[in-house]
Amino acid sequence: MATPSVNKGWIYSEYGKTGEVLKLVENVGVPDLKEDQVLIKVVAAALNPVDFKRTLGFFRSLKDTPPPAVPGNDVAGVVVKVGSKVTKFRVGDEVYGDINENSLENQKQIGSLAEYTSAEERVLALKPEKLSFVEAASLPLAIETAYGGLELAQFSTGKSILVLGGAGGVGSLVIQLAKHVFGASKVAATESTGKLELLRSLGTDLAIDYTKENFEDLPEKFDVVYDTVGQSERAVKAVKEGGKVVTIVGGVPVAPQAQLFILVSNASVLEKLSPYLESGKVKAVIDPKGPFPFSNTVEAFSHLETGRASGKVVVYPIP
Repeated sequence: MATPSVNKGWIYSEYGKTGEVLKLVENVGVPDLKEDQVLIKVVAAALNPVDFKRTLGFFRSLKDTPPPAVPGNDVAGVVVKVGSKVTKFRVGDEVYGDINENSLENQKQIGSLAEYTSAEERVLALKPEKLSFVEAASLPLAIETAYGGLELAQFSTGKSILVLGGAGGVGSLVIQLAKHVFGASKVAATESTGKLELLRSLGTDLAIDYTKENFEDLPEKFDVVYDTVGQSERAVKAVKEGGKVVTIVGGVPVAPQAQLFILVSNASVLEKLSPYLESGKVKAVIDPKGPFPFSNTVEAFSHLETGRASGKVVVYPIP
């Protein structure tokens, strides 16, 4: 395939709210390919809270790439060019992954919200054949986070788990992985009233309406509490003695007894979970308002920023 000369993308040139700083630019440049990278024609991209936090400048004090930049971590697309040392992929392969190895540092100048982006082969996996590009794009960052947090908590067969925020992008996958991959004895999860049925459909045994009851007041305690909403100080009250609390929410007080999980993107998790995705035992959960077309990316961010999305917010098609 010919290397493209034009690359359309959503770019922010200063820090601020996505609705104010994100602009669609006709030519943001095509990434220069390093020897261990592939160039991807983006078909679909998913949004994550880290994406809009980045545009707000939350990671300025770290080694974040300064603007102008195209945000976006999650990608599903087709390989159009390979670096000289790439061995895993060929031109024409359908791939997916979280293109930023460390989501808080050194993010790519051209992220996944563009027609073309680049990524190291080690963060990419072949797209499972049974998954659409939309489904595949929704998974990488969230499923790698879900899996990594469960590993950090030393979750294993026969243990019980409480998931705080079970309908979110990560929470919806924690439920499924705990149940169908790790062999949980019981899965409980919290959500608002309208999302309880979604929790049950994902395999939740006990769906807790947080608008009506406090999970920490339940007489039952759990081997692991997985916090996706930033409530670790409450979470420690719901865990058994000797149990584990994992949180994925930084930037808020984290209880001393809780462990903060920060993802380092690695395609080995995607490869390991591929059989579960191919069989349908673990499913992508797409927010019902999406997918959003590329031209409506700002609207997609606005929906994600409300905190009321179910599953993942996906942008598709990307022209």
